[in-house]
Amino acid sequence: MSQATEDPAEDAEIDPESVPVEGVDYDAIEALLGDAVVRRETHTNAEGFVVRADRVQDALSTLKQEAGFDHLSNVSAQEYADRFESIYHLKKYDDPTQEVSVVVPTTRDDPVSQSAEPVFRTADWHEREAYDLVGVEYDEHPDLRRILLPETWQGHPLGRDYNQDKPQIVTFEEHENPLADDHRDEDTMLLNIGPHHPATHGVLHLKTILDGEQVADVEPDIGYLHRCEEQMAQSGTYRHQIMPYPDRWDYGSAGILNEWAYARVAEDLNDIEVPEYAQVVRTMSAELCRIAAHLLALGTFCLDIYGDFTAIFMYAMRDREVVQNILEDLTGQRMMFNYLRLGGVVWDVPEPREEFFATVQEFLDQLPGRMEEYHDLITENEIFQARTVNTGVLEPDVAKDYGVTGPVARASGIDYDLRRDDPYGYYENLDWKVVTDDGKDNYSRLLVRMREVEQSARIIQQCVDLLEDWDEDDREIQSNVPRTLNPDPDTEAYRAVEGAKGELGIYVRSDGTDKPARFKIRSPCFSNLQALPEMAEGEYIPDLVATLGSLDIILGEVDR
Repeated sequence: MSQATEDPAEDAEIDPESVPVEGVDYDAIEALLGDAVVRRETHTNAEGFVVRADRVQDALSTLKQEAGFDHLSNVSAQEYADRFESIYHLKKYDDPTQEVSVVVPTTRDDPVSQSAEPVFRTADWHEREAYDLVGVEYDEHPDLRRILLPETWQGHPLGRDYNQDKPQIVTFEEHENPLADDHRDEDTMLLNIGPHHPATHGVLHLKTILDGEQVADVEPDIGYLHRCEEQMAQSGTYRHQIMPYPDRWDYGSAGILNEWAYARVAEDLNDIEVPEYAQVVRTMSAELCRIAAHLLALGTFCLDIYGDFTAIFMYAMRDREVVQNILEDLTGQRMMFNYLRLGGVVWDVPEPREEFFATVQEFLDQLPGRMEEYHDLITENEIFQARTVNTGVLEPDVAKDYGVTGPVARASGIDYDLRRDDPYGYYENLDWKVVTDDGKDNYSRLLVRMREVEQSARIIQQCVDLLEDWDEDDREIQSNVPRTLNPDPDTEAYRAVEGAKGELGIYVRSDGTDKPARFKIRSPCFSNLQALPEMAEGEYIPDLVATLGSLDIILGEVDR
């Protein structure tokens, strides 16, 4: 839905403080970008500015430094019949409701555009993924190679002319000449961590370069769990077939949070309203998932630090099991919940309601004592403090450059939480606080998650109180949604929620049918993991393991 615009003034300036609180002055931004803008588009979430392929860095640098858009939240790439296109989704950490998109088209014959990596470090992995799956090439990228598929892979799976039946031949390094020069520095040593070591939290391979006993460099090697979930979603209908997939991205009990990310973008795309009662149920169930996910993170992190399986890990699993039982009563499933529906939830809380709420209340009443127990066992433990305080330090400006979000960002003092800053569900009507800490290290990341469990309990308590007193005649769990959803052609939207790991976003472009033409998943784990080398350089291998554990990654969400 593009429209031509007049040539903007080249010397225009914009003061970030002058941008209206309620929105973005897109006319001023268009003038600020000058002749880099070819035309302007309207997307559901924000205006898009089509920029010349050789002016990407100029445009993004201007938006970052002069207009205050310091958060590159997502990079989408797609192929049309006549062109390729990259979209850079920009926000502000101070106010994520202020958004702008930079659209970069290229020809089909020569799909090359300028890389955004010199402006935003997080573009490194995002552009590599776009190259790997779609086929767009990025000039001046520091390391443009495949990231999810083997280097020998033929074709790009999300391309229009991709041949799924073409045989793939993957060469193995063990078949190479063992006498060939490796060209490595004789003063360093390559150490492979993973891909099957339990401390990697899944099938992750860390190519670690050691200088003596210290980490000189580390390269995360991902893609072992890649299933092309985006292609699966593009093959499913909006109304019925996509919702089961999000549960499988972050399979560490965070399924309803994942489902909400899809629900939010699909509901915006199709103008679907959600009843107030259903919003309260969604909010309660999502925070139960957040507690379960954070307890899993706590237990596995302590297992990484000092191998305490019998006490701390099992205590965390004990309390997580209580939450799992509640979620099973509510949804019928223990992991792959498939509980949300477009326009609401699949069913109300189980009958008898009094018993269900009593079970939830019992858990909430016991939780403060459990948290005190964890603090006695963990945060006041001298060994734990020695392993985590001042290790894995992530400075806030570095975190922002990599697009880090969630507890990892908040532990570096970044006050960013989409539940408050870009309200959805019932959060803005409840009393709770965003937890931050300025320690910036592995210890702070654990503290933030533990305190977030307490805030989630506050939210759940208020939801329970509301649901118990809700008028029986007004318990509407789903709005009236058409059986077939066909958004207008070329309607585009990016929406995100505060997942257990951070900003979980989805970009969708429609083509007028009942299936998405493009479905892009913005994984918080993907961006957070990219910052690992910055946090690990100069530290020891045990510190690297602790730092990786503090990121709380799930490889199903990293690889998708």
